[in-house]
Amino acid sequence: MIYRMFRALGLFLLLCMGASAASAQEPLTIRQAVDQALGQSPQAAIAHAGDQEAKSAATMARTQLLPHLNFTEDISRGDDPVYAFGTRLRQGQFTQADFALDALNHPPSIGNFSTRFSGSWTAFDSFKTQREIHSADLLRASASSSDKAVDQQIVLNVVGAYQSVLYAQREIDVAQHEQETASALLASVDDHVKAGLAVESDRMSAQVNVAARKQELIVAQGDLDLAWAQLREAMGTPDLQASELKPIEPHTFDQLPLEQELATAAKTRPDLTALTQAQSAQASGLRAAKSNFGPVVNTYGNWEEDRGSLGSSGGNNWVVGVQISVDILPIGKRAQLAQQTAAKQKIDAQLSASQQHVRLEVSQAHIHRRTAELSLEAAQAALNQSAESLRILKNRYGAGLANITDLLRAEDAERQSQSNYWHAVYRNAMADAELLYATGTLTPVAAEDLQ
Repeated sequence: MIYRMFRALGLFLLLCMGASAASAQEPLTIRQAVDQALGQSPQAAIAHAGDQEAKSAATMARTQLLPHLNFTEDISRGDDPVYAFGTRLRQGQFTQADFALDALNHPPSIGNFSTRFSGSWTAFDSFKTQREIHSADLLRASASSSDKAVDQQIVLNVVGAYQSVLYAQREIDVAQHEQETASALLASVDDHVKAGLAVESDRMSAQVNVAARKQELIVAQGDLDLAWAQLREAMGTPDLQASELKPIEPHTFDQLPLEQELATAAKTRPDLTALTQAQSAQASGLRAAKSNFGPVVNTYGNWEEDRGSLGSSGGNNWVVGVQISVDILPIGKRAQLAQQTAAKQKIDAQLSASQQHVRLEVSQAHIHRRTAELSLEAAQAALNQSAESLRILKNRYGAGLANITDLLRAEDAERQSQSNYWHAVYRNAMADAELLYATGTLTPVAAEDLQ
């Protein structure tokens, strides 16, 4: 009975360990790689910090609408005639004796404890503050859109690096298969040489072929290491260990008319949205610079208590007022207006250039997408044809109806067709990702659909 219990417990632990190992060996998907990149990539952190900075700037701009209130506690002592006269007057301790000439010219030192509350508020500044706030809000929205643009660039980089690893792994598979094929061919040639059906040069050609396939495998392994390094950089995970990736199966993607894709990009590209919002912010900043020439109305107030000692009583007074000011020599403001005008012209040109560049990007991605799909179809057909051609030539060589050169040429064509096929598979998926990016719709969910 006890034996059975221990046996059951052991089986349970083995199953748990097996399940844990299976879970640990689950392939990394594109969606998981993208999510890690968006959470850990330095580029994402920089963009997020810029977004937070713009939010703080928008909040700070609103503080200009609030009144300024200050509290001051001042302790002083001196015998300066003007100071002494004013202090006694503010303390409410001025007497007839203080009018004596000697007391006025040579007063004894006097101390003062002053408690003061002062405040000011800009009641009207020709709407300059309101326009600066509006500009800050637009810049905040622009930073948020730029953050989204960076996210999409990160997604595209991860997809590209992910597919580079997959392609490099396929190249290793192809190279290993071709090395095995070359070794089998060498063995077959050896048999033919021993049987007198082939010459020694055939064996040497087969040996050269084996060495070439070995060299290709070494290069493919180096390419895989490099692809993993690029994926680590794209994901922002330098400690990521090489593991299995979920393969991308060859499939076709729906493609819309070019004009519809151009219209989608104009509406959804976050970088274009960011520039449009920055343009509106600059226009508001230009209007604020023009408002700088208008009149400004400030209000102010002050309450003060003055005492001869910290615990004694004294006099208190208050002052309130309204101040209207107009800059009649606004040389600096004219320079600021010229600067804002130039900045507005610059952002207008940048937006126009970006719109043209986006149209080019979408057009190129549209063409590449169509070309990649056609290339995949052609690569599939070439793969089938080269495999059949190699099979036929192997049979002909075995029957003595073909020479080693023809066989090696067919083997090389079959190897190249395999490489071209897998390149077309991943290029097809990458072309779709580039088109999604060009139209501004490359989200993590869209990247997941590529797999």
